[in-house]
Amino acid sequence: MPTAPYFPAGVTRNPFAALLGFVAGTALQLQQPTLWGWPVYAGLVALAGILYAFAAIKNIANGGRMAALVLACALLGAGVAGLRAGAYLADALEPALEGRDVRVTGVVANLPQRNEAGLRFRLEVESAQLDGQPVAVAPRMDVGWYGGVYLRGDTPGEALAGLNRLPEALQAGERWQMTLRLKAPHGSRNPHGFDYELWLWEQGVQATAYVRAGPADPAAVRLGQTGRYPVALARQLVRDRIFTRVAQRQTAGVLAALVVGDQAAIDRLDWDVFRATGVAHLVSISGLHITMFAWGAAWLVGRLWRRSGRLCLALPAPSAALLGGVLLASAYAVFSGWGVPAQRTCLMLLTVAVLRLTGARWPWPLVWMLACAVVVAADPWALLQSGFWLSFVAVGVLFATDSGAVRADSTGAAGLKGAIFSNLREQWVITVALAPLTLLLFGQMSLVGLAANALAVPWITLVVTPLALLGVAVPALWAVAAGAVDGLLACLQWLASWPWATLSVAMPPLGVGVAGVLGGVLLVAPLPRALRTLGLPLLLPVLLWRAPLPPPGQFELLAADIGQGNAVLVRTASHALLYDAGPRFGLESDAGNRVLVPLLQALHTRLDTVVLSHRDADHVGGAASVLAMQPQAQLLSSIEAANALQTLHPAQRCLAGQRWEWDDVAFEVLHPQAGDYDAVTKSNALSCVLRISNGVQTALLVGDIEQAQEARLVAGGAPLAATVLLVPHHGSKTSSSPAFLDAVGPQLAIVQAGYRNRFGHPAAPVLVRYQDRQVVVLDSPHCGALTWQSTRPQDALCTRAQGLRYWHHRVP
Repeated sequence: MPTAPYFPAGVTRNPFAALLGFVAGTALQLQQPTLWGWPVYAGLVALAGILYAFAAIKNIANGGRMAALVLACALLGAGVAGLRAGAYLADALEPALEGRDVRVTGVVANLPQRNEAGLRFRLEVESAQLDGQPVAVAPRMDVGWYGGVYLRGDTPGEALAGLNRLPEALQAGERWQMTLRLKAPHGSRNPHGFDYELWLWEQGVQATAYVRAGPADPAAVRLGQTGRYPVALARQLVRDRIFTRVAQRQTAGVLAALVVGDQAAIDRLDWDVFRATGVAHLVSISGLHITMFAWGAAWLVGRLWRRSGRLCLALPAPSAALLGGVLLASAYAVFSGWGVPAQRTCLMLLTVAVLRLTGARWPWPLVWMLACAVVVAADPWALLQSGFWLSFVAVGVLFATDSGAVRADSTGAAGLKGAIFSNLREQWVITVALAPLTLLLFGQMSLVGLAANALAVPWITLVVTPLALLGVAVPALWAVAAGAVDGLLACLQWLASWPWATLSVAMPPLGVGVAGVLGGVLLVAPLPRALRTLGLPLLLPVLLWRAPLPPPGQFELLAADIGQGNAVLVRTASHALLYDAGPRFGLESDAGNRVLVPLLQALHTRLDTVVLSHRDADHVGGAASVLAMQPQAQLLSSIEAANALQTLHPAQRCLAGQRWEWDDVAFEVLHPQAGDYDAVTKSNALSCVLRISNGVQTALLVGDIEQAQEARLVAGGAPLAATVLLVPHHGSKTSSSPAFLDAVGPQLAIVQAGYRNRFGHPAAPVLVRYQDRQVVVLDSPHCGALTWQSTRPQDALCTRAQGLRYWHHRVP
């Protein structure tokens, strides 16, 4: 192997450990809950230089050189990542600006997304003014521009906000002046849930905002097209042409995702099919897309290059093909949005291309490790993304098993047969090897994925994608591509309908998952059969893992972080109940599919009962998604007979006096009375009140009852005393009366409310009442998802405090 020029003599033949040290040092820095000052990280970089110089001294033993070099690389990785993070945080939004209306001038920097609620886009800020004075704000924001009427308050008779004005069109590259209500990046934090704040961090977004465009607000002004984002503008124009030319919006969304990388255009039901069949990676601009495009472009460039003797004399055809493939694939990645997965893939392809063009013949582990280190150097936070691990483990497995080699001399029927066999073998190897990692990362995998990918990979990469791309020049081809997509969707829907199409398991601990990944790799490694079978005992714990449950006679509450709304999972030793299902965010998104369904899958929880306290959207918005995934659950609710949910899953009325027992834990409904359904018109007053008790500890879940219902419960002598109280109506000033709190006497009060919600929940006077009674109050914005167990009543676990990292939002 040629000498690696950037490592000291004596260790040049094995720089793998040094590269691994760099990646490990970066990974350690990512574990920090808070950042140190920049001088500390600068000192780490300086110390790395000193250690490198020490490693270069010739009279030092090779073992000492290697140790010094590995430590130097680790310190370099940690120091550089820390300096970058500190520079990023310097542009964070000042807390004093949250909730303020700021007049901002900026440029639309990406592909605007339109949905039923309005528009979403990214804004590069040029200047900002608060009360007529210049002010510094975050340089990049995610902005929502919503239409429609919104409530200003939470009680009847309060004024409605005027109709928000939406622009007729909004294009990438346009400069606008608009009034924005600013907010720090803040997302929900749930066990095994999506880290929205990390995603924003990787995108370089330091604030979110929405446009103030009511009748009383200054009008937003379009200042003209700057031409600063020509690629994003071209992508937008192409996407609009696709939706104009393809009548079926569902199919057009898939084509838009393949051509310009607009994954938001794909219908949610289609995403469910793609995930169930394990082909979701094919309809996003993933590493596979970019790699396949690079392979096809290299083949085409090579064929054309060989036609010219002069060109071949100037640059050998294989080198030209390699360069052309990487450059064209990078151009495709840029046009498709230059997403983080595409960036990682292009860096990896470029690294491999440089090695080949310089004549380096490094063994595959070193090539693999170098590509990993290059990606981590460019984006340290890639180490926390599931796509990074899936991509690099897949590539490593293919390297290790000698799969995926492209044989240029394979021609004719024999060559075609060999290529088909090779592709099937690759799919089998990847499926088996990545199964434990997929279960570790997502808690489920597709059992029909092998068959679905065997069909979808060649169909999408060789038929649909080329037709969709050629449609940019010849739009008539989009109709052909749409027909190809429809045919594929029909096949995938059939596969997804199989009752055993997916396997779901409880999310295993990290150690169990890593052992399982090793077991999957052993099963497909080119080793003697006796050694490969050792992978089975490593793999089985992943499949058999079960999330811990309360012992008999005990119960657990998990108040999910779902924004403004209620959703509490109650588990006993062998049963589970969901109290409310959170809000609906739009036609395509709700708390059910975003939070609750993934949470139930991660915990491998089968619901026996779903209680929907009342019909308000912030309590039933996610119910349809949950009940579609858990059709066996009994539905208990106060929703009216005409409610749309009744057609999906008929509900039994909740009535005071209903009782049942699970695993020596008693459940009792305290409200409403039968007569309330005829006499009461306000939905809050019909909230189902549920008492859960094991005789020692008690929890009270009360929905949105208000002071009138609280007074009735107190006067009627209902058994209200409880250890834990789900605060009525999210802490509204219309609830939590002093008499009610005295009757309940809680030790812990849980507030499920959205961060900086427009209702001001929980209200300050309500919090004072709890504080006067020395009740511990924990709310969703500060705590995230909250877990309380009757076996440890004094210990409430906040997900936001568990695994806290420096990019996470600290709520004041």
